[in-house]
Amino acid sequence: RALGAGAGDEVVIPANTFIATAAAVIATGAQPVLVDVDERTGSLDPSKLRDAVTPRTKAIMPVHLYGRPAPMAEIADAAVHVPIVEDAAQAHGARYQGRRAGAIGIAGCFSFYPTKNLGAFGDAGLITTSDDALAARVKLLRDHGRVSQYEHAVIGQTARLDNLQAAVLRVQADCLDEWNARRRQAAAWYREMLPREICPPDDEPGSESVYHLFVVRVPRRDAFRAHLDARGIATAVHYPLPLHLQPALAHLGYAAGDFPIAERLCAEVVSLPMHPFLERSHVGYVADAIAEFLRG
Repeated sequence: RALGAGAGDEVVIPANTFIATAAAVIATGAQPVLVDVDERTGSLDPSKLRDAVTPRTKAIMPVHLYGRPAPMAEIADAAVHVPIVEDAAQAHGARYQGRRAGAIGIAGCFSFYPTKNLGAFGDAGLITTSDDALAARVKLLRDHGRVSQYEHAVIGQTARLDNLQAAVLRVQADCLDEWNARRRQAAAWYREMLPREICPPDDEPGSESVYHLFVVRVPRRDAFRAHLDARGIATAVHYPLPLHLQPALAHLGYAAGDFPIAERLCAEVVSLPMHPFLERSHVGYVADAIAEFLRG
């Protein structure tokens, strides 16, 4: 909204992401335009981006899915001067070609939901930008458009970060780099120990994932998850439905088959245990349980 998106405008987003990406666009009155994703990474496919950009496109919002930086250089090449807003809700501290996620596009959006790599004790978030005019607009919008105590320049909302959450985040921010390094170590153990049939994506050259989630593709997902659950191993699915098949987004007019790669991923992905305090023995136990499932 701070970029001026509203009724009649479009914002391009990937078909494989949490619904909040689309909801943020709809909240402005603009229309989400979905693009299929890269089969190997799950991120927005830059090769499909040019066909989605029209004169009505107000912004492109790639998602750094699972803490893995999206291919920002290729996206920028295909963007044709359209502003890029990074959905960095899962990518606190991730790097792309030496730059932090959230510092590449015209703006970056972070979530501090408690389960994030950097989490508050409740709901919280942050917008980053190096554009002074955009920063001023965001400051207005987050506090009812307030320019003095009872004078309001625009219609905004209550989106202030409260002091308690800010205090928690200031303390935890000092641990972020260490926690991310521990996640990368756990990811390396997974790659070392997982059976060959389970192929998680590697980091792209020049990028550094922070492994908010460690996601693999598996056959017979329901049976796979039940097998691990019986051995005390929790798993999750991020995400079981692509955006175009969400009931809440039926009005966008998409249908099954429109984004086949997103659909395949949503049918196969599983998130394995991932947090900064995993030990090598924990990862080994998970890998052994997966090998047992594949043998059966």
